[in-house]
Amino acid sequence: MYDYRKWNRERQAAALKERVTYGFPLHSPPHIPEPDAYRIITGVCFEHKPILESPARLKWFEEQLLGHLQQQSLEVAAWVVLPNHYHVLVKIPDIKSFTKAQGQLHGRTSFEINKEDNEQGRQVWFRCTDRVMRSERHYFTTLNYIHNNPVKHGYVNKWGDWAYSSYHWYLENKSRRWLVELWREYPVLNYGNQWDVL
Repeated sequence: MYDYRKWNRERQAAALKERVTYGFPLHSPPHIPEPDAYRIITGVCFEHKPILESPARLKWFEEQLLGHLQQQSLEVAAWVVLPNHYHVLVKIPDIKSFTKAQGQLHGRTSFEINKEDNEQGRQVWFRCTDRVMRSERHYFTTLNYIHNNPVKHGYVNKWGDWAYSSYHWYLENKSRRWLVELWREYPVLNYGNQWDVL
């Protein structure tokens, strides 16, 4: 749906009809109920603008995100914060409560960012999407995808060069060897292709 505004009217109408058929909301991503599932959550800045681009803001939002998840006592498996989006792999007991709380995080951080930028009223976030982990392979491939995201988008050449991710926690607590073996066993390949096209 990222390209919806670029589509012709017929394609837009077909996409909306499909959403109605499956009972999905018309203008927001569907959140399928599956209690206590691990999900990859993706939050994207409105129109993919790099609103979090400074190191100070990236660090600040990372702290806000992790503190928010910790406050809800959620099990966070991996995360990355980039200038225009973030990913987090987290176990969610109730997706409806989670998305409501995530909306509050987005609202609070939008207010702070806009105040700092003197851009009151600007839309910073455009909701969040989620995908349920279907298997152990899906889970570990997602973990690799998250750590590889700064490389994928060209911000750095190596995972360790990006400060705003769980890679450093894994390096310290699991070891480089564990991470290398995980990458070999669960390669990303084309995982996530077109999810967060800039």
